[in-house]
Amino acid sequence: MFILKNIGIDSSHENTIYIREDSPISHSEGFKVLTRVSVHFNGRHIIATLNTVESDLLGEGEAGLSEYAMQRLQVHEGDIITIKHLQPLASLGYVRAKIYGKELGEEAFQAIIRDVVDGLYSNIELAAFVTACADDLNLNEIIYLTKAMIATGQRIHWSKDIVLDKHCVGGVPGNRTTPIVVSIVAAAGLIIPKTSSKAITSPAGTADMLETITTVDLSLEKMEEVVERENGCLAWGGAVRLSPADDLLIYIEKALDIDSEGQMVASVLSKKAAAGSTHVVIDIPYGKTAKVRSHEEALKLQYYFQAVGEAIGLKTDILLSDGSQPVGRGIGPALEALDVLRVLKNEPDAPADLRHNAVTIAGKLLETAGQCAPGEGAALADSYITSGQAYKKLVAICTAQGGFREPVTGKHTFAVTAGKDGTVQEIDNRKLARIAKLAGAPKSPGAGILFDAPLGRTVKKGDVLFTIYAETKGQLAYAREYADTVDHLIIIT
Repeated sequence: MFILKNIGIDSSHENTIYIREDSPISHSEGFKVLTRVSVHFNGRHIIATLNTVESDLLGEGEAGLSEYAMQRLQVHEGDIITIKHLQPLASLGYVRAKIYGKELGEEAFQAIIRDVVDGLYSNIELAAFVTACADDLNLNEIIYLTKAMIATGQRIHWSKDIVLDKHCVGGVPGNRTTPIVVSIVAAAGLIIPKTSSKAITSPAGTADMLETITTVDLSLEKMEEVVERENGCLAWGGAVRLSPADDLLIYIEKALDIDSEGQMVASVLSKKAAAGSTHVVIDIPYGKTAKVRSHEEALKLQYYFQAVGEAIGLKTDILLSDGSQPVGRGIGPALEALDVLRVLKNEPDAPADLRHNAVTIAGKLLETAGQCAPGEGAALADSYITSGQAYKKLVAICTAQGGFREPVTGKHTFAVTAGKDGTVQEIDNRKLARIAKLAGAPKSPGAGILFDAPLGRTVKKGDVLFTIYAETKGQLAYAREYADTVDHLIIIT
């Protein structure tokens, strides 16, 4: 038993406990650094990783918990906590089997995901599971993982027979169609309860971008209220505990900078099913430097989405799109939000490619819902933008969620110019995204890139190819240094 001291250590999503190195429990109980232990208080318990301190940070008989662990255990300074040995986790045997390439059954995935959601896995153990599955899940395993992720969280049930949704697999900077699609579909009187993720490996996830214009951290009750009022919402999925395992796995994937196809399919479809969707359109951009590199890879992913969707009772339509260059001009939360607003406001300089992608997806959803004949959806979707109804609906949804505001870009900028005359022949999406991230995106919402060099553009030496935005001089310098040294970023001939 220990007296809890609040030592103010942020360990992100990791439950961590700290005791003195010379504590008798370290010797009598055999507790060593990084041992996993069970911490109890008032009938509740968490699993935490043990660390020891040799300074006077803790006194005799005291223990400290990370801020995250204190929140999970619901304790305060001065409370008496108890540390106990942790019984071995049976589900880790399945993880070890997967590490050695064994195929896992449905029971195994249910056990692993249940223990993950219950907080029984350390980040190291989570990383082992994510890595073991990164490129080694067959179709059956993806289905089992998806079902397990759905089973361990909340589910929403709507009164409508048709509940629509959309998703883009990502990998193309600036392809931020979600707010436009949701605004169109909701303006058409259809239900579209959209939940989105924050960035894993990109300069901005949809939720990161939306945070620059409205509140996305909605409770389940608030989300339902907004949809009831406005037909749609623009919520961060992590706040409503729909497929909570997904958020824990994404946290690890982000740290490892990986985004495997099997886990991506399970992540996307588990969230859609948990949100109560019945029909979803999946956009798969592919290109040389996109997340999906080739047409063959796109077709494989299409098969997985449709097969898994069918297995969990979700109707999926797949669109394959161009991933050879950024969509729109903005790369980064605020800059992408400005593109979205320009499209919805019908501004003359609004990016036509972003508008085209959005009305294509929205049109498919309108066709699915029987709003128009096949092939007529894109034109109908575009009419909601032209009439101003879509923009009006976006503002209404944002207002219902907590308010609408204009995005603000970083005040420090630097223009990258062409080194010679010629025509833009090739663009490296990944290197552009890296520059935007080095500038601070998505953590700094005003950071990123304003892109001015689409494929086929004829440029003169000194013309601006793109402008880097940052919120601090240090971040701008960091991004500039990389931009100055990287090769084959934008190929001009």
